[in-house]
Amino acid sequence: MNLRTEQANRRHKQAALAALVLLLLAGCGSPSTAQAPPPEASEPASSGDGHGAISGVAEVAEPQLHLVAIDAEGETSMLDLLNGTQSRLGKVRPPADVSTDGRYVFAAGNTGVDIVDSGAWTWDHVDHFHYYRAEAKNIGKVDGEGTATIATGMLSTAGTTGMFFPTSGEAVLLDNAALSRGSISETLRVKTEPHAGLIAPLGEGAVVTESDNAGNAARLRAIDAKGGELASTACPAAAGTITTRVGLVIGCSDGAVLATADGTTPEFERIPYPQGAAAPATEFDGRKGRPTVAGLGTDAGVWLLNTRQRTWEWLPTTTPVVAAATVDDTDHHVVLIGADGTVQVYDALRKERLAATKPLVAASLADPAYADKIQITVDAQRAYVNAPAEGLVYEIDFADGARIARTLELPTKPLHFVETGR
Repeated sequence: MNLRTEQANRRHKQAALAALVLLLLAGCGSPSTAQAPPPEASEPASSGDGHGAISGVAEVAEPQLHLVAIDAEGETSMLDLLNGTQSRLGKVRPPADVSTDGRYVFAAGNTGVDIVDSGAWTWDHVDHFHYYRAEAKNIGKVDGEGTATIATGMLSTAGTTGMFFPTSGEAVLLDNAALSRGSISETLRVKTEPHAGLIAPLGEGAVVTESDNAGNAARLRAIDAKGGELASTACPAAAGTITTRVGLVIGCSDGAVLATADGTTPEFERIPYPQGAAAPATEFDGRKGRPTVAGLGTDAGVWLLNTRQRTWEWLPTTTPVVAAATVDDTDHHVVLIGADGTVQVYDALRKERLAATKPLVAASLADPAYADKIQITVDAQRAYVNAPAEGLVYEIDFADGARIARTLELPTKPLHFVETGR
């Protein structure tokens, strides 16, 4: 299937869904609001006012999905996945790591974080979504020492974003409402002992790591908006964080801590690994907001953490895993990149591999300059995998036998890439 036909089919499906739900939608009152499949009854309401709307920004009927790529020199470009339009977004400082909350692109290097607004975002209102599109722009920089660990929340126009700078030990919270207006405003900057730590938004405050005498992240502190401690708990070798509908996840060597906040009161709940567990997960990924996430360790397999049920499950794989993400849909899809360069799709419920591609990123994995930059991102319909040595991004239809739906090129080599508009 060619590029134009694939785009047309995808847009037709999304438009049909949007048209159907417009007939059914009785709440929130916006004629351009599309509704998502009903969530489980136990899902909490999203916080924030205004449904993500920004003055002068258009609300649209479908998610405005884009890919943003950054090359080794910091040149940045964007591809509109709906209509194929390409654009250049200027230059940032060459990053060591790049992440997103679904709208902003955080390019972290040794001297700080550059922030690019992709201009596309989704407001998650639990039982339905609102979609917005604005002009993309480079917002600015947050200075810091060491490559920052970034932690984001559920909403790009409300709450905060966390940045932890390991060399200085500074933990920073940025105001997302200010970012949505194109400015950088620090709501908090806390000094800790230098270590490889993190600060992650929680309620009106955050969770920040505390180091032990050896300089390792070993404890979690829940703090209020002014930095005052509210609660604490042990978390040996704390590493990896993600926010789900249920709460904030932080990985520990003995399991995970699930942090939730009822108003201003934080709670820590431990989810220990099963007896005799394999290597612990040090990073987590999954479809934005969904309760089950993939935890990546070092063995041939993936940890599946269900934050609603507070359980871990081990998904064995046929190869060691480079990257993995849960779709957390009704078919329990997990999509991963194998060490052989293949993209593989698993059924998490049956612990069964459903399909695999031919090796797509073998050349990138074989090159030391690219091997640790291979990433995967998933949305409700597709998975995307970057192949920087090949200069491509692959769009995978995980529900159709891992079919390569499109082979995409951006104006800049995708050494780093993210999907926005989610």
